[in-house]
Amino acid sequence: MASDQQQSGEMHPTRWGDPARAQALPDGARGMVELVFGVDDRPALDAAPLPPVAIDAAVLAELARAVGPANVRTDDETRRVRTRGKSTPDLLRARAGDLTDAPDAVVRPGSHDEVAAVLAIAVEHHLAVVPFGGGTAVTGGLVARRDGYAGVLSLDLVRMDRLVSVDHISMTAVLEPGLRGPEAEALLAAEGMTLGHYPQSWEFASIGGFAATRSSGQSSAGYGRFDALVVGLTVATPRGRIDLGTAPANAAGPDLRQLFLGSEGAFGVITAVTVRVRKLPEVKVYEGWRWPSFAAGAAAMRTLAQSGLLPTVLRLSDETESAINLADPAAIGAEASQACLMITGYEGEPAAVEAKRAAVTAVLAGLGGTGAGTAAGEKWAHGRFDAPYLRDSMLDAGVLVETLETATFWSNVTRLYDDVKAALTAALGEPSLVLCHISHVYETGCSLYFTVAAKEADDPLAQWRAAKAAASDAMIDAGATITHHHAVGTDHKPWFAREIGPLGVSVLRAVKADLDPTGVLNPGVMIP
Repeated sequence: MASDQQQSGEMHPTRWGDPARAQALPDGARGMVELVFGVDDRPALDAAPLPPVAIDAAVLAELARAVGPANVRTDDETRRVRTRGKSTPDLLRARAGDLTDAPDAVVRPGSHDEVAAVLAIAVEHHLAVVPFGGGTAVTGGLVARRDGYAGVLSLDLVRMDRLVSVDHISMTAVLEPGLRGPEAEALLAAEGMTLGHYPQSWEFASIGGFAATRSSGQSSAGYGRFDALVVGLTVATPRGRIDLGTAPANAAGPDLRQLFLGSEGAFGVITAVTVRVRKLPEVKVYEGWRWPSFAAGAAAMRTLAQSGLLPTVLRLSDETESAINLADPAAIGAEASQACLMITGYEGEPAAVEAKRAAVTAVLAGLGGTGAGTAAGEKWAHGRFDAPYLRDSMLDAGVLVETLETATFWSNVTRLYDDVKAALTAALGEPSLVLCHISHVYETGCSLYFTVAAKEADDPLAQWRAAKAAASDAMIDAGATITHHHAVGTDHKPWFAREIGPLGVSVLRAVKADLDPTGVLNPGVMIP
């Protein structure tokens, strides 16, 4: 097991990612931020006190017998880094010293049977259980309801970090849920394979988390969403074990895998994931395109999707995001084109890459796009995981930065974009910025991913909640989804209920009652 290595890769409790990569805003970027928003330096409180452990010592001893004494932790450091996720509200509360949602204990099972044993103890003593992968959740999915429970366990799957098997003939692999994105890719690369799933959280998020939240990566145009890559699951529930996925497709009733994909630990704990893999690409090429408007670029994306000519990566920034690239601090405030920037990426064997690239180039050029060369694409690829670090730097300067996303059909994109942007602008007031990009496309529609920046108010949590509510109302009123890939958690539940209706809510509650009759699995999360 790689526990020590993974321990060293844990994220900071009040910041995103690797503490060694945290840095202040460059002088040029800080000057631009000060000009637009003003700078109000707000250092984080890094060592906030935690509430005392509520779980009885005898119960902790029982857990230790199930998973080994070294794998039950109640020290403050371990509990602190498993408190909530990494949304801006999560960070604001942690930076202010509020860690009241800290788990009472962190339990690290090493196998499916040990997970099942922990669940049995949790049922017996009525402990809430929060499955924990990489801690990258951004919608409140790691904040279980505490009231009525004898304590809260963080079920840290870090020890379940194996590549169990690879089927080179069928092109599938079985992965344990605690594997982080880079670790999974490294193990598959040794077999000449890749998963190709690269969300912005990739460096810290886990395989189990990808499945439990219906994650979608930046290469989804070529590789697909994570749920589309899953062909089988093993799940531990309080009622017993479920193994799903006996064939590449079947007509044996409803697909029960879909009960657990996106279930956020509320129905069971995913202990193994069988995924579709591909050969490790020999070449990767990323390039940029310029479009006169967001609408023109979106129409070009639709043409590619409906023509079956999707590259591996396809994303488009609107005018504001193209001019102010929050993923590149050094470029903030620099002179930029008012055109919209599109990134296209191609991965695979050289001949196939060149053929696809030539075909896509012909379509985009014919639709009025202007090639911006590989420099723009390589710059994006180099900084594709850096934006969350910039958010920390902006928070340090007193600027609220947060993201939200949605999806809709092509015919509704303009209305959704306009309505959500207007709702956010009205709620945040001036000075504020609302940026948007399309990063996931389908034949029938696409996602819209918004980033907002505003000067922090006296109560930034209330400030963001008001903006989030306004945007969420706009999404539902426009007939779009409340989330494309960030999941439901606790933040989206009111709008999720509106999206699926009362009968849909009733179905989810019935599944929960059958699989988890005492309600110990992530209580209060996902299900309205």
